[in-house]
Parts: sequence; C-alpha cells; structure tokens
Amino acid sequence: MIRPVLIAGTRPNFVKVAPLLRALREAGVDPHLVHTGQHYDWAMSESLFHDLGIPEPDANLGVGSGTHAAQTARVMTAFDEWLDDHPVDQVVVLGDVNSTLACSLVATKRGIDVAHVEAGLRSFDRTMPEEINRIVVDSLATWLFTPSADGNVNLAAEGVDPSRIHLVGNIMVDSLLANLPRALGSDVRVRLSLPGRYGLVTLHRPALVDNIGRLGQVLDVLEDISAEVPLVFPVHPRTHARIADLDRPAGSIRFVDPVGYLDFLNLQAGAAIVLTDSGGIQEETTVLGVPCLTLRENTERPITITDGTNTLVGLDPDRIRDAAAKALHGVPRDGRPPLWDGRTSERIAALLCAAPAVEWRSAASVQLGEPVA
Repeated sequence: MIRPVLIAGTRPNFVKVAPLLRALREAGVDPHLVHTGQHYDWAMSESLFHDLGIPEPDANLGVGSGTHAAQTARVMTAFDEWLDDHPVDQVVVLGDVNSTLACSLVATKRGIDVAHVEAGLRSFDRTMPEEINRIVVDSLATWLFTPSADGNVNLAAEGVDPSRIHLVGNIMVDSLLANLPRALGSDVRVRLSLPGRYGLVTLHRPALVDNIGRLGQVLDVLEDISAEVPLVFPVHPRTHARIADLDRPAGSIRFVDPVGYLDFLNLQAGAAIVLTDSGGIQEETTVLGVPCLTLRENTERPITITDGTNTLVGLDPDRIRDAAAKALHGVPRDGRPPLWDGRTSERIAALLCAAPAVEWRSAASVQLGEPVA
C-alpha cells in the first residue's frame, strides 16, 4: 500500500487537493495532508478547508509570508523535519507555488518519489517566479500529471522521458463541478448588493501589483469599464496594501474583502466579464463559459484561449478597454478542453496506486501505462 503525503500551501492548492484526497481514500489509501501555511489569511486558506470539506491537515508548517528565498527555505526546513517522523514513499505537489518547489526539493534529496499535479505548463517567461518553480519541479518529479495536451508537448520539447508524462485532465475542474450546485445557492450577490449585470476583478501577481505606476494605470482602465458595467473586486491582501500606497480617491469600483471559495465561484458564474491575472481563474471561467480578460503579457494556460473563453490582453490600457467592449457586446465563446470532465482525481489516484517506486534518474524508466479513461 502506498504512503503518500499531499502538499497544500495556497488557495489554488486547496482547490486541487480536495478531490484528490477523496479519490485516494475511495481507492483505499489514507494519505497525509500537510498545509505549509504559505497562505495564512482566513479567507485565503482555512475557509477553503471548510467550503471544500477538507479534513484538518496532519500538520500546518506555518511558514507565513516572505521573499521567495526565505519562504522556500522555511518550507524546506519545516517539511524536512516533518518527514523525520512521518515516513512516506510519495510526495504529491500541486501547481507552481513556492511550497511546491520546496517540498519537491526536500523529497528528491531524500530519495522520495514526487508526483506533480498540473505539470508541463509554461509561460516561457522566466521573469515569473512561478515559471522557475514549474521548470525545476518538472525536472525532479517522477510522475508528471498534465492538465492539457500542450503540457505534454512542452515536456517532450524539454526531453522528458514519455513514460513519466500522463495526460489526466484538469483537477481544478473536479472541485468546480462538484461544488457548483452549492455555490449557485450562495447569497453572496445579495450580501454585496450587486446588480443583475456586473463584472468581477481579481489581481494579485507581483509583476502588476508591485509596480505602482502600472497598477494605477490598470485601476484607471477598470474605472472606465465600471462606467458601463459595475465591477466588484475582492482584494487579495497583497493587492490591498499596494492600492493603499496609491492613495487614490474613491471611485466606482466596488472593493470588498476576499471571499470564500463557494462565494467566489458564485460571483464568477454570474459575471458578465472577469478581469484577472490569475491562472486558475482563466480555467474556471472557461468551464463556466464566462468571458475572461487576462491582464498579463503571457499565460501558461493557452488552452483557455484556443479551447475556452479567455483573451490575453496584456496591460495596455486601450487594448484592455477594446477587449472589454468586445466581450460585453460580442457573441459569447464556448468550449472546454478534453478531459476537463470532473474525473481527473480518479485518473491520478489510479496511476499512483498502481505505480511502483520509479528510479528514472539512474535506470531505465518503468512504464506506468496509458492514462486511465
């Protein structure tokens, strides 16, 4: 019987870990769950455990915030100490955050196999800290579980052994589809006094919010858009601090505190348009069929553009305005990538449960077989 530990550190990790925990338990496996504490604000972490039915983690490493180096080092030290008392043979990491990188490094140095859920995504922009995390984790992991075919292409181009790559679909969709009926029953729009037609904003990436001039320009554009459709903006703690630094006069954008997973899913489902710099929201809006404008120069999720509802608009004010007008008045796009069907966690659990320990670094790789249908 396998002895895995699942690592969760930030909101996107929690959303993805919930269905995998359930799938492994249904397969007869009792995995450990370690919360690194990378997100420690209630609405960013613990409330998600409640909304998603995630049990109390076996450990909360409590690393908190800090620079990339300091945060990664604290996770590595704390997780290494936790492993001293908790033998495992698989470390399952999700996404591309510092916790993902740190726990992958610790596991690899201890000779423990790593499984990377959401492998193969690339923005091809190494100024993004997350891109470095993706590349390093994929180079270390034994099992690379990709959400879409472009991930397989990226890994193959990097010379990765095909036996390590498994196209399983998007695990975030498992949580979305499982929780959508409850989310639609939320009264969050009433609590926020939102009109029938509104837009939703979320911004948090350092490349945008840490550049005061750039952030100010984007907020000016959002003010213009809000003249046509009211905008509600649940503000990430990092973004809140930067907006306060701007000392802007109150405008028409509705700034609110962060909301829980179910409430936020409800807000996405009802929005006429979503403007974001988040990777996960590009995926969620694609599944929900909601127009999404991504305020970045690149995306590691191009499948949401070719097969979904996402438009990459960059940070040019005129381009954002034009794209918003087209999204609000054009014909809605529709589409969902293959295997985004709510069964990704089942496919991953089946592969992990069937897999022997694999020493691909120094010996011939062991073929795990084709992804489970």
